[in-house]
Amino acid sequence: MRIAIIVIGIILLGLGVWVAVGAAHYSDTKAEIGPVKVTKQQPVPAPVGYAGIVIGGILIVAGALKKN
Repeated sequence: MRIAIIVIGIILLGLGVWVAVGAAHYSDTKAEIGPVKVTKQQPVPAPVGYAGIVIGGILIVAGALKKN
């Protein structure tokens, strides 16, 4: 269980950094008329990435400090 917490923390930390630097985007459909679709790519807000970094760091530390 300890290793799983550390691995999940590392994954969250990595994803948080990816989002915080602005590399993550999502598509927002503005209009759709027949076969024509108008979409806009928007970045994921940076605070979401910061939260992932903090939560990932907490999980890594908790996994490292947890006794067997």
